[in-house]
Amino acid sequence: MALPKSKEIVSANPVVVFSKTHCPFCVKVKQLLQQLGASFKAIELDNESDGVEIQAALAQWTGQRTVPNVFIGGKHIGGCDATTAMHKDGKLIPLLTEAGAVANSSA
Repeated sequence: MALPKSKEIVSANPVVVFSKTHCPFCVKVKQLLQQLGASFKAIELDNESDGVEIQAALAQWTGQRTVPNVFIGGKHIGGCDATTAMHKDGKLIPLLTEAGAVANSSA
């Protein structure tokens, strides 16, 4: 059940961060998204009754077992390093805008 549930969450939200409340890398990614004004859904796996199953399903689906596990516009982005690297390269905001997670400031 965890894999279809994970896919449903990802398809229903422009940005999803599968996270753990005590993970410093998760906090960093969520802070970055907040600073950019992006709306996102954080799934705190350590607070979810099926968090272990979801994390295993994500590993099966994306090949990434660690958190944060970030999806934008239904696409798997990766973890903290990948997300912050995209931001440094100027690729994160266009992707967030395209996904409808941030309002287009030029509109």
